[in-house]
Amino acid sequence: MPKVTIRPQRVSDAKRFFEIITNPNFKHTHVPVKSVEEERKWLRGNVGRRKKNIEHNFAILYDGYVVGVIGMKMDPHHKHIGEIGYGVDESYHGRGIATEAVRQIGKIGFRKLGLERIEIRTSVKNKASQRVAIKAGYKKEGILRHAFNLRGKFVDDYLYAKIKKD
Repeated sequence: MPKVTIRPQRVSDAKRFFEIITNPNFKHTHVPVKSVEEERKWLRGNVGRRKKNIEHNFAILYDGYVVGVIGMKMDPHHKHIGEIGYGVDESYHGRGIATEAVRQIGKIGFRKLGLERIEIRTSVKNKASQRVAIKAGYKKEGILRHAFNLRGKFVDDYLYAKIKKD
């Protein structure tokens, strides 16, 4: 059975990440990176973001091959809250990869980072991501109207959350 793991992102992942995030079907979020070199530059900043406990970003591997990205941003005003974001190469959709990656990063958030609450915000149009949140044990708490600016248009998000004792 194929194995899903996550590991800290590396600068050497830049080309693969760029392939994933620039796929025209990667449409429920916007990543402002315009070149592999820009991606490398952003990845170089991961060490500093991790040390400052601002973001913790990982590669999603499926049998050792990079198939996606996942990260957790810390809420700057409420240090006990983290927010997960993720994306998987569309040719690997439907295999439970994102769900397993969300479970793994959630454990890191609660056990290593000492979070009390972890959130996932997903477009109301992104049914697959909603299924990931639910399968990973997150509960839908409501709708955030005009919460995300997607390429100049404000869109609604659903808010899912899990607390440490869930």
